[in-house]
Amino acid sequence: MQDLKDQNDYIDLFFNERWTNYALDKSDEIPDLLLELEKETHQKILQPRMMSSPLQGRLLSFISNILRPKKILEIGTYTGYSSLCLAEGLDENGELHTIDHNEELVLIQQKYFNKSIFKNKIHSHLGNALEIIPKIDGPFDLVFIDADKINYINYFEQVFDKTQPGSLIISDNVMWDGKVINKADFNDESTIALQKYNDKLKKDSRIKTLLLPFRDGLSLCWVI
Repeated sequence: MQDLKDQNDYIDLFFNERWTNYALDKSDEIPDLLLELEKETHQKILQPRMMSSPLQGRLLSFISNILRPKKILEIGTYTGYSSLCLAEGLDENGELHTIDHNEELVLIQQKYFNKSIFKNKIHSHLGNALEIIPKIDGPFDLVFIDADKINYINYFEQVFDKTQPGSLIISDNVMWDGKVINKADFNDESTIALQKYNDKLKKDSRIKTLLLPFRDGLSLCWVI
C-alpha cells in the first residue's frame, strides 16, 4: 500500500459510508434499544462521534458472544452504547464493570442500562479509572479500553494483572484519525501516547496483537 498522503486519504479509505452501510445491511439487526440510544446520543450529547459506531458495536457484540466472558471490564462508558454491545455475549452468570469519570453522562447511561435485559449484570463506576481498577476483582475475560489516550499504557498494565491466558484486551482509537502514522507535534500528547502504546503492544511478548484499521483503529490483544 502506498503511503497515505494525508488524513483525508485515511478517511476516504477506511470510513467509506457506502461500505459501512452495506456491511450493516448484511449483518445481524441492531437491537432497538441501541438504535434509541444512538439517536438520543446524537440529539443531546456534544460529541456523539465518541460513541462506538453501529458496525463497531456489532463487532464488539460478536467478539463477546464468541468468548462468552464471565467478567468484562470497560474503561470509558460514555453513553453506554459499547457497554450494552459487550453485555450481549456475557455468560449466564456474567457481569460487566464499566468506568467513566464524566458525571454528566450518568443519567443517560443508567436510563438505558435499566431498560436493558442486562441491568442486573452491569455495574457502573464513576471516577478515576486508575484508582477504581485495583478495587474490582478479576480475572477479566474481556477488556475494552476507550478512555483518555494518555493513560492507555497505564490502563493496560493495570488490567493485564487482572487477566488470564485466553483473555482479550481491546483498545479503541489506536489510529487516532491517522495521526499515529506521521511524526507527531511535540505538544500533541495523545498522539505521542498512542504511538508509544502501539509500539508497546507490538513488542510485548505476553500477548498476540492484531491492529485493525477499522473505524478509528482497534487493537486486539490475546493474552498468552
